[in-house]
Amino acid sequence: MITQIRGRLIQKSPTAVVIDCNGIGYFIHISLHTFSQLTDNESIKLLTHFQVKEDSHQLYGFVSQIEREIFRLLISVSGIGANTARTMLSSLTPKQVREGIAAEDIRLIQSVKGIGLKTAQRVIIDLKDKILKLYDIDESISVSNNTNKDEALSALEVLGFSKKQSERIVVQILSKTPEASAELIIKEALKNL
Repeated sequence: MITQIRGRLIQKSPTAVVIDCNGIGYFIHISLHTFSQLTDNESIKLLTHFQVKEDSHQLYGFVSQIEREIFRLLISVSGIGANTARTMLSSLTPKQVREGIAAEDIRLIQSVKGIGLKTAQRVIIDLKDKILKLYDIDESISVSNNTNKDEALSALEVLGFSKKQSERIVVQILSKTPEASAELIIKEALKNL
């Protein structure tokens, strides 16, 4: 199995890169999160996941160990393929995916294009215990963050802001200050909406 590739960056796009490693060009699928972390340096190292199927062999690249772990957890869920997992990691940061699953935030998971209610529920049911154990997350903190987030979103909706726009801003706030109270989330969101 190919676990990492180090070489010269030949080509870069938001969904894939080509890395020249001793004369062989590897085409590697990436998420927008990884794309945003790449510099314009010629030398590059990506952690990889090599997926072998009956009709294709695909390489997926990740800038961090956590992103690769989250990707592998996601593709272990029935109904989540590599492209859906990559879309999730393009829409949300690995930390947001991890905390969303730990907090049972169905709305956050469902906000990803192509993820319906049943799939979001399945992701949470299948992965919550693994995420809590693997990342040693305190379940009570996750639940209180989820409550604060829900309260803030409800208040913003009552104030007339669109649900989708409010949720995006609130997720950004919580990623910077995970322990924020509902009041603080609302105040910060109002500055950004």
